[in-house]
Amino acid sequence: MKILVLTAAEVRQAIRMKIAIDVMKTAFRDFSMDNSQAPLRSKISADKSNGTVLLMPAITDSDLAIKIVSVFDNNHHLALPLIHAMIIVLDVSTGKPLALLEGGSITAIRTGAASGAATDVLARNDAKSVAIIGSGVQARTQLEAVCTVRKIEKAWVYSPNTEHAEIFASEMSGREPIPDDLCVVTSSMEAIQDADIICTATTSNTPVFDGNYIKKGTHVNAIGSFTPKMQEVDPVTISKSLVVVDSRKSVLEEAGDLIIPIEANIVKKDHIHAELGAIISNTLLGRTNRNQITYFKSCGVAVQDVAAAQLAVQEAKRLGLGTVISL
Repeated sequence: MKILVLTAAEVRQAIRMKIAIDVMKTAFRDFSMDNSQAPLRSKISADKSNGTVLLMPAITDSDLAIKIVSVFDNNHHLALPLIHAMIIVLDVSTGKPLALLEGGSITAIRTGAASGAATDVLARNDAKSVAIIGSGVQARTQLEAVCTVRKIEKAWVYSPNTEHAEIFASEMSGREPIPDDLCVVTSSMEAIQDADIICTATTSNTPVFDGNYIKKGTHVNAIGSFTPKMQEVDPVTISKSLVVVDSRKSVLEEAGDLIIPIEANIVKKDHIHAELGAIISNTLLGRTNRNQITYFKSCGVAVQDVAAAQLAVQEAKRLGLGTVISL
């Protein structure tokens, strides 16, 4: 059996963000129209190591894949990435393994592309500034994706680790389509108070900004929290936002941003307005006025990984990337 192996660098070389955003729109639309199968991720807790291992399979009419991803909070003490992941692409007709991809790069790109899709659909057309809360791998693709769909002139980045934020700024500033004006700030309030778009990409268990200070008309992408106890965005923001999600079922099981205010009776379950795919397919409306605050919560659904992995394999073959090995 021969399979194609793609490294992280090859995945990043193969996938362009603009195309990835379009692919995510299609994946979300198909997901919300029940044209795919993507069960809730299975979880295994590695309590002694403060880690979680997730299994995420999905199938569409043309694609089949499974992602294995680990999130170990103590890895920074070992100079290791927080997230490790691998994706196996299989033939949808035979189940034959076709490709093995480094999954961390896919996860970052598809998560950024999801926020790019949500921003394109929900943010004001004249949005020109963004606040990035977090400075890791996910924060980088969040910034790239937002700048791909809106003409961003100013960006602020905040992280509790100022050194990491400075490295982020030096690496990302001026990289097309990101503006030169990328400013490191010392508080989340300084980052968000003038921002038209806010992206949170952290593993925080407590809200990372005060929703009382966001402007009218702001759009928020929240992508970091993925358990009922994790909460990046406060109930103030949730209660005054038009809430859109990647998967209604997923966020009600996994997203502390929403589960916590629902359990506290601050909002009801029906405060979730729509899945993003329903807005993309024009089944439901998104933003209806320029003063509306919109909020997109993504825990991640496996159809994103399937779509992104297939795109990577397709483009890698076109560009002559990767290594074919025999098993």
